[in-house]
Amino acid sequence: MEIIEKRQSIRKYAQKVIPNEVLKSILNAGRLAPSWMNVQSWKFILVREPETKELLSKLACGQPHVRNCDSVIVCIADMAAWDKENFSKVLLKKGMKESAIENIMTMPGYYPPLLGENTVKLRTIEQLTYAVSYMMLEAESHDIKSCIIGAISNELTELNPELSEEVKSKLGLNAKEIIATMITLGYEAEPTPLNKQRKEFNEVIFSEKIGNPMD
Repeated sequence: MEIIEKRQSIRKYAQKVIPNEVLKSILNAGRLAPSWMNVQSWKFILVREPETKELLSKLACGQPHVRNCDSVIVCIADMAAWDKENFSKVLLKKGMKESAIENIMTMPGYYPPLLGENTVKLRTIEQLTYAVSYMMLEAESHDIKSCIIGAISNELTELNPELSEEVKSKLGLNAKEIIATMITLGYEAEPTPLNKQRKEFNEVIFSEKIGNPMD
């Protein structure tokens, strides 16, 4: 709770290099995040090259901290993880029998492709949010500051399709891999007063049903 309470988005970074071991630990936290049906529909690309960070900054509507941070984690929603072959491999590793896997793939509640591409996108990005949270908390535990980048050009916002395709090509992504968000990482340039503004506990948390506050 101490890490959660003190963490806030930081956009001004010191010119100090993050050790590789720390970056690996942050990325591994994302790999180990919870995953519904264990599909693990994510991939992460660590970017440190100035030229690529500049391109990612353009993708993020010109946000300067994307190019000025030490590292960027490009968070990929991997829709191909739901393909029958890929999904079957994951379930087999869990110890499921082939007959059980075939049954799961007939149930829309367990197999989103039965509900269409939009549902697959939603469930894939839902999975990715868990990993993003884990990585940012692991970063904070090493005193590495972070900021999640939401305003970007991609298949969801359709802000700049040409630029989106340029970046995807640069990163080696295919049509089923969507840049859902990015995380900037770096040491804080200067101490920032904590300004964590959140709704009050009883505005968002209820007991049994909406409207009933917890004691």
